[in-house]
Amino acid sequence: MGRLNPAEQAKIILRSRISSPSFVFSFFSQSPDSNYSKLKYIISSSVTEACNNSVLLLGPRGCGKVAVLEIVLEELLKEHPDMISVIRLNGLLHCDNNCALKEIARQLCLEHHLMFSKMASYDDNSQFLLSMLRECGLAHKTIVFVLDEFDLFTQGKQRLLYSLLDAMQSITSQAVVVGVSCRLDADQLLEKRVRSRFSHRKLLFLPPSREDCQRLVEHILLLPTDSSLPNDYTAAFNAKLLNILADEKFKGIIDTLCYSDSSVGHLLRFLFSAICHMDMNSGFLSVKNFKSALRSMQRQPKLEALKDCSVLELYILVCMKRLEVKELELCNFNSIMKEYKSIHDTFQTSDYYARNVCLRAFEHLLERALISFEDNKGHGQSAEFRPVKLVISWHELHQGLKSHRSCPAILHKLMDREG
Repeated sequence: MGRLNPAEQAKIILRSRISSPSFVFSFFSQSPDSNYSKLKYIISSSVTEACNNSVLLLGPRGCGKVAVLEIVLEELLKEHPDMISVIRLNGLLHCDNNCALKEIARQLCLEHHLMFSKMASYDDNSQFLLSMLRECGLAHKTIVFVLDEFDLFTQGKQRLLYSLLDAMQSITSQAVVVGVSCRLDADQLLEKRVRSRFSHRKLLFLPPSREDCQRLVEHILLLPTDSSLPNDYTAAFNAKLLNILADEKFKGIIDTLCYSDSSVGHLLRFLFSAICHMDMNSGFLSVKNFKSALRSMQRQPKLEALKDCSVLELYILVCMKRLEVKELELCNFNSIMKEYKSIHDTFQTSDYYARNVCLRAFEHLLERALISFEDNKGHGQSAEFRPVKLVISWHELHQGLKSHRSCPAILHKLMDREG
């Protein structure tokens, strides 16, 4: 097998970086005020000072809660190899109290090379947990309980959470409970008796800002100078990349990408796609690669549906958008027809159709799911009188009109005015 050329080697390095959460999220650990630093302090203080802690990691999906936690645990396990035991539970799998306690017992037995009994009762497993917390505390070993989908553990009587937090009140125990949830009000779901035993520490994870996204892209895509790649290729690749990052077109691409989803996971998928589009002949990334990646990333079912709409259907959609801007409380077929007639009278358009034709176009839009009824009430009513709403954004409608082969100029003018 022949030696890989520099472009292929660079592609492998960049793909491996994107696929490594520890590398990606190490970018967010550089600040002393980062959630990484705070979380590491909370857990390490339990290890070094023999105290009990509890903390919630809150934030939307894809913002790095679990990834940062894994980096912290990995580092602490290296720093204190025989002083930490990690027990992992997931609310999707273990929200039942008996099932969760049995899983804790199983993992503790596996960790400490003990015999696990599947037939043990809830009380047996509860006593086993208390004794293990006591023994680990006496041995100066911290047990870290990671409860992913924490909000699901709050359903029901919360016996598991109470048992864990109550056991941690003992001076002989040495444990940390880390809850991970995308619900920002997860701590408010706790019962009073459980909340009184919780530390009320919360770390909020937010999607990165535009500036953070720019710096994260640079962190991932700049090639290392100490790799096996030729120095002149690395220098040229990094110089071209920095020029791209400073280009206003690229900044516009990042803005468009983050408009729909600003999570780190979404950004990583975008970068992976851009690398796949990289020209192997030149061996460098270009703005065109990022544009291609953006097109492949954007899900456009609504734009595809708009391509096949008739001119009349486009008029109806624009009328609904105008009524939406006017903040009319009720929008139904009749009010749409009034707006349609108003446009015709104002601009003397040639595209004016009979009411029954408009009604068929209106029903067609309902079938295409570009508009929908406001609620499920009024099934017995005629479609003309039921309130409806647009299920397509201004941006999608504007883009759809621009790409439509027969869209009248007046609709572009009206949309630009509303924008």
